[in-house]
Amino acid sequence: MGRSDSNNDKRASGRQGGTFRKKSYARGNSPIRKKTEQEPKKPSDPNLIRLNKYVANSGVCSRREADIYISAGSVTVNGKPIIEMGYKVKLTDEVKFDGRLLNPIKKEYVLLNKPKDFTTAARNEQGRRTAIGLISKATKTELKPVGKLSKDTTGLLLFTNDGDLTKRLNSPKNGLRKIFHIELNKPLRSADLKKIQDGLLVEEKVIKVQDVSFVDKAPKNQVGMEIFSTRTNIVQRIFETLGYEIVKLDRVVYAGLTKKDLPRGHWRYLTEQEVVNLGMIK
Repeated sequence: MGRSDSNNDKRASGRQGGTFRKKSYARGNSPIRKKTEQEPKKPSDPNLIRLNKYVANSGVCSRREADIYISAGSVTVNGKPIIEMGYKVKLTDEVKFDGRLLNPIKKEYVLLNKPKDFTTAARNEQGRRTAIGLISKATKTELKPVGKLSKDTTGLLLFTNDGDLTKRLNSPKNGLRKIFHIELNKPLRSADLKKIQDGLLVEEKVIKVQDVSFVDKAPKNQVGMEIFSTRTNIVQRIFETLGYEIVKLDRVVYAGLTKKDLPRGHWRYLTEQEVVNLGMIK
């Protein structure tokens, strides 16, 4: 039997010529397959979290390492060791690692180079612009500023939900290294610079700074100051005592953190090493 007989006397298409064409499913001609009906997925319970994520969020270790500790029986839930992989817990459950109670909320750290005219208030009151609004896209977690900067002060401002770290950084016992770039309303007299260097009496208390000097290659109304004091607005009070007004005040270093590669109004996450360094402050 010839080819034409097999095709009911219709010649094959293509190189053989003729009008007969085999059915092709190329170029979207394939038959539409009916979708099999599937049961709708149940929405995940926001109150449940995988145990390894719970442990990792607490800052103990990574998720991969958490799986190892869980399989070893180092993690307990409500007093019972859990070794099941993928086990989910409630946020209200009591989870412990080697007997230590864990907090499942992941600690986050954001550093902002605050512009002028932004308050450090948590809420926007009477249309005022807030620093917290500038980092709103950084996280969905509620962060709070560590300490405060006045509305007119620019520079480094740290935000975190790490309450223990915030408490340590704000403690008067842990005077942190801060460096300010200061612009005054008039040139600073050398005699007044010497008074600051020797220790100045401000509101019946002697304030000593670690260093103060004129800024290189700048007018004499620009000063750099390194100070550890935690007193509120202490830089402004120092110069007010000597009869000067601060035109610009910029915090360029805070607790070892710097403004390098961080333009005004921008923010960044702290690196792991920076978090470790801050954690060493007791």
